[in-house]
Amino acid sequence: MCFSVHFQRICNVRLARQAAEMELKVPFADELPSRGAQLATLRDTEEFDVLIVGGGATGAGCALEAVTRNLKTALVERNDYSSGTSSRSTKLIHGGVRYLQKAIMKLDYEQYMMVKEALHERANLLEIAPHLSAPLPIMLPVYKWWQLPYYWAGIKMYDLVAGMECLKSSYVLSKTKALELFPMLKKDRLVGAIVYYDGQHNDARMNLAIGLTAARYGAAMANYTEVVNLLKRADPETGVEKVCGARCRDVLTGQEFDVRAKCVINATGPFTDSLRKMDDQKTTNICQPSAGVHIVIPGYYSPDNMGLLDPATSDGRVIFFLPWEKMTIAGTTDSPTNVTAHPIPTEDDITFILNEVRNYLSPDVEVRRGDVLAAWSGIRPLVTDPNSKDTQSICRNHIVNVSQSGMVTIAGGKWTTYRSMAEETLDAAIQTHGLEASASKTVGLVLEGGRDWSPTLYIRLVQDYGLENEVAQHLASTYGGKAFEVAKMAQVTGKRWPIVGKRLVSEFPYIEGEVLYAIKEYACTAIDVIARRTRLGFLNVQAADEALPRIVELMGKALNWTSDRKTDELEAARKFLYYEMGYRTRSEQLTKTSEINLDYQEVVRYKNRFHKFDKESKGFITTVDVQSVLQSINIQIDENSLHEILSEVDLNKNGQVEIDEFLQLMSAVKKGQVSDSRLAILLKTAEESLDLRAPVSVDRSGGGV
Repeated sequence: MCFSVHFQRICNVRLARQAAEMELKVPFADELPSRGAQLATLRDTEEFDVLIVGGGATGAGCALEAVTRNLKTALVERNDYSSGTSSRSTKLIHGGVRYLQKAIMKLDYEQYMMVKEALHERANLLEIAPHLSAPLPIMLPVYKWWQLPYYWAGIKMYDLVAGMECLKSSYVLSKTKALELFPMLKKDRLVGAIVYYDGQHNDARMNLAIGLTAARYGAAMANYTEVVNLLKRADPETGVEKVCGARCRDVLTGQEFDVRAKCVINATGPFTDSLRKMDDQKTTNICQPSAGVHIVIPGYYSPDNMGLLDPATSDGRVIFFLPWEKMTIAGTTDSPTNVTAHPIPTEDDITFILNEVRNYLSPDVEVRRGDVLAAWSGIRPLVTDPNSKDTQSICRNHIVNVSQSGMVTIAGGKWTTYRSMAEETLDAAIQTHGLEASASKTVGLVLEGGRDWSPTLYIRLVQDYGLENEVAQHLASTYGGKAFEVAKMAQVTGKRWPIVGKRLVSEFPYIEGEVLYAIKEYACTAIDVIARRTRLGFLNVQAADEALPRIVELMGKALNWTSDRKTDELEAARKFLYYEMGYRTRSEQLTKTSEINLDYQEVVRYKNRFHKFDKESKGFITTVDVQSVLQSINIQIDENSLHEILSEVDLNKNGQVEIDEFLQLMSAVKKGQVSDSRLAILLKTAEESLDLRAPVSVDRSGGGV
């Protein structure tokens, strides 16, 4: 009986959703307005109902909530959409297993309801963006017998709280089966494992999909548009000054203009207090920022479709170890930090995560520092409730606060609950400002690309356009039904196969056509492309660095950039990779390795290898030396590529690699501080080829008999 009632409720919700969607008009169903057109709308509209400041998940969610409730909606973001915390998450759509544990242990009803709400929103997000999200099994390894029933009970409670929205039922595995599914797992003292399900998504693309959907429905939105100050006017009845809009500045041109609105919503995440103080300088801070660092390591560290949860790290925080975009992502840390637009991952945080990973992986798997392909830090905007008597305690959920001037602030919360946070925020805005609006329609409202997506869509891309299978799968899972528009922009390769789709870098499925399509999605800089339209910068900093010149060239041609602008874009993007995506900490593994930790035989072996290229015994090698040897064994590498390979090891940047620098490199490779060194592998391969070509001595040939 309960099942039939619940099933009927789901059917009623879906029918109501379909009816609501039929009522909605989509002014820009065919083509999105350009950023210039959006700026003109912001500038020329007499008054909006709501102006949202902040283009992260919460801000974009508020814009979609507002515009689908028939409110005239504006949104401004001083950087790019999802440029902050929303693109630097653990990539999970989850209710929070740890929160449920605390709710049960402390009999905390508020925390229980937070998990229940998040699980409902998890189900909704998986439904409205099926191309960007999917269920992911996560293994919880158990190393003590008493923990097995304890953890099993907790995970089963997680399933029960989800109810009919449970993705898949959790289950227990024997030690043998656990190792079969996760062969990298540490075997010693392993008792068994429990597997449960949560959702995973491409966070930056999901954020963008929410924002683009809002724009389709008519929201006027502009990235790289910052609030200079808030506009106020005196209330005719009370004389109290009320916020009535904002003075905005186009960051790219410097032009300033006013955007007037009946209500201003502060959805700026970690920068919540900056806008609150712009409203009232005397207001107290409510944001308590916490830094969370994640690292990306090669995909072979984890199975293709199985995550790992470390429930009790050395500092007491949960760490996830998850497959993502054919790589492995591990994190996160949790430490107090200052609010900044450019958070930087530290070497200590990276080392901490690697050590935790080592605790759960087999000793056969060497966890090397050099395998960290990218690292980033995100600022989690934890908040205290200004309305609470105990203002020092951190709010576990989110807060919606209305200031005396009428500005509505939404702060805290988590990625998964962005939609319910937006609904609550708009309810507060409507009530406070007496706005005429319809009921919420965002439950089940399909996001950009989701409507025409199917699991087999990529096959049509292969058949209709001649794309590589891997590229087609990537386009389908990134753009959904819009993948065909990207495919139309793909260039002909001139090869028998693939017919279209030139890759930006060989080992990733990102193609040049995506750069041009990114401009349609409001990408304004090269960083927008490598960080948020594609995820190349988050997956491999070196690959992103290699792709940058071509990306800048394509964008420059499409946007009529001057040569100076192209140079500036290249420098800014490389600075972003160097500091914010962990390139600095990766490259410093060699420069900081002052000690040469090699035994006598290793030193002799590597010196002999080096001298096969340094034939004149100069004590150093140049591109000319290496090129000469490579030509003798019929290996062709162009001079520019060879220069890049040597420059990775050329620590003093004098255009040559000294013997000490080479030994330093080999020592760093031995200790795992550097991996995939092109010079080390190139010289080793060339040496082996030279040895094979060496003439056979008379003695070994039997004297020629």
